[in-house]
Amino acid sequence: MNEQVALVLESLRETLLAVAPIAGILIVFQRFVLRRRLVDVRRIVVGFAFVVVGMAVFLTGLQEALFPLGRVMAEQLTTPELIGVDPSVATWSDYGWVYAFGAAIGFATTLAEPALIAVAIKAEEVSAGTINAWGLRISVATGVALGIAVGCLRIVTGTPLPLYIVGGYAVVAILSWRAPASILALAFDTGGVTTSTVTVPLVAALGLGLASTIPGRSPLVDGFGLIAFASLFPIVTVLLHAHLSTRRSHRAHTPQEA
Repeated sequence: MNEQVALVLESLRETLLAVAPIAGILIVFQRFVLRRRLVDVRRIVVGFAFVVVGMAVFLTGLQEALFPLGRVMAEQLTTPELIGVDPSVATWSDYGWVYAFGAAIGFATTLAEPALIAVAIKAEEVSAGTINAWGLRISVATGVALGIAVGCLRIVTGTPLPLYIVGGYAVVAILSWRAPASILALAFDTGGVTTSTVTVPLVAALGLGLASTIPGRSPLVDGFGLIAFASLFPIVTVLLHAHLSTRRSHRAHTPQEA
């Protein structure tokens, strides 16, 4: 119990140090650049207090729950009993449960990602309903699920990360060439908002845990990079969704020949 209290207090200290420069910059610009007094100081102080406490509790939760959970799941999914063979002689096809878990956790965490929810709601408002918030979230979550599964495959096989990233962005470049202007910038933004507070801890823990349990893999060399797949593949799926939607709309408005 004392150890957990110490961890929370340490997180509070680190969070306070991280937030203090932000508060300082805002106060300096408000007072000396805009030359205006702070409005409702009490509310601002209470708000920053909530930010500090919330971030500290969240960071503690990451260290105590999400990171260990990802590591334990990776260890359990690579046991000889589950994959059916000795890990030292296993091939990429023996790790089907790892790919399934990676895809499932990527899909679920993306749907719960607050940053993506906010972007999807704003996109629906700005587009006057042309872009459906749920449709966008499903497209992005599908991309993250596919990306995490492919990223786990890369860790299992030990193939170089640049091959996947360069190839993936080549596909993005091709899709972007004829993508609707209304969705192009949004597609690239979704790649960033998916890698946020909910998705990153579990995905990073999964990658590091997987690399540390598979023989011949290095957590430093092979464990990292999974986040890159979670950022790349949503761009592809959103652009594909835009292309398919445009094609369906075009067919619907094209007169059918008798």
